Amino acid sequence: ESLSPKSPEILKYNPVHKKLPILLHNGKPVVESLVIVEYIDETWTSGSSILPADPLGKSNARFWAKFIDDKLMPAIMNIRRYQGEEQVKAIDEVVELFKLLENELKGKKFFGGDTIGLVDITANFIALWLGIHQEIMGIQVVSKEKLPIFCKWIDEYLNSSIIKQSLPSRDELSAVLLSYQKSL
Repeated sequence: ESLSPKSPEILKYNPVHKKLPILLHNGKPVVESLVIVEYIDETWTSGSSILPADPLGKSNARFWAKFIDDKLMPAIMNIRRYQGEEQVKAIDEVVELFKLLENELKGKKFFGGDTIGLVDITANFIALWLGIHQEIMGIQVVSKEKLPIFCKWIDEYLNSSIIKQSLPSRDELSAVLLSYQKSL
């Protein structure tokens, strides 16, 4: 899809936010990443669910997914906006947010326990994209020294067979990000 200018399809199927992602199912749009992921989970039920069965587990997973989308993602994007001391402060803020996630991961392979769940899928951008952003920008946000539990999660997640089958290669993503970075 063309994002600049926005295609007529984006404007037609997501007239509120006018952005991707958009899932079309039976000609009807479903918009926003988390909403799409839950829609897929509820619509195609042949496999295991990405949400726990119990209501408390579901609400906790939704809380952390929303935390990542609403709090962590904007804080990570702020790092790109700043330079010098402001950037250092932005990195420190992100590290503190990651520590909250680390606490949630203690004693677990994935946020969902032994299997990948909603929170892991929401944190997908961190597992792969953040490492590439760090390389491009020449900064260090996530490291094994600062966030050992989170870095172990990244390794487990990226080396999971289902994720290896599903994600584009690191080289493909790097090329996309470098192209985007040059356009700014």
